[in-house]
Amino acid sequence: MAILGVAGASGFLAPGAVAASWGSGKDPYEIKPYGNVTLLHITDTHAQLLPVWWREPGTNIGTRQQHEWGVTPHLVGKWKLDYYGIKADTPEGYALSCLDFDAMAHKYGKIGGYAHIATLVKRYREQLGNRAILLDGGDAWQGSATSLWTKAEDMVGAQNLLKEDYFVGHWEFTYGADRVEYLLKHKLNAKFLSQNVFTIPWDEPVFDPYDGSSSFQVGSLRSSLPRIR
Repeated sequence: MAILGVAGASGFLAPGAVAASWGSGKDPYEIKPYGNVTLLHITDTHAQLLPVWWREPGTNIGTRQQHEWGVTPHLVGKWKLDYYGIKADTPEGYALSCLDFDAMAHKYGKIGGYAHIATLVKRYREQLGNRAILLDGGDAWQGSATSLWTKAEDMVGAQNLLKEDYFVGHWEFTYGADRVEYLLKHKLNAKFLSQNVFTIPWDEPVFDPYDGSSSFQVGSLRSSLPRIR
């Protein structure tokens, strides 16, 4: 998902509307039909319900060993854009680099916001029907005053409004075992998956590692379906 902050009214993400607003003939949110299931993945929203000013880091914290492992190191700025073939003065260049932040921020505005995410998810679900599965990669409950004041319940409400299908945890566990288990088992509508959370001292799993009721295992991305986006 490129720049969700450019989305305005509820119908702004209709096909062609984004392309027209950016002055190009290409809609960056278009998904071409492929296979029989499409995974919609969001992650690291860090409890930011509203759009925010976001500048990508300008410090390279990658290591040379990553090249030796065959993994792309952490790249920033010009090096990141060059590596992935992204032009600087574009919405993607603004969202994914720190270059010319002041000028680009004035041009493209804030990024993110759950209202914009919801609009995009709604569009895909209308387009794809039951072939769309919404996954949340975690880091959703930590990072704002409201999430702290409500002990993450405001974010659980947002996740329920998005009608997420599956959720995995990360910084969520900073709220403590009792609070996390209560929210996941009594408030969250999505299916929570985890393969490394166990009870003490019996070492029994607290949550399911995958959804056994489906024809595919989201936890391990193993599927009986022939093709997955």
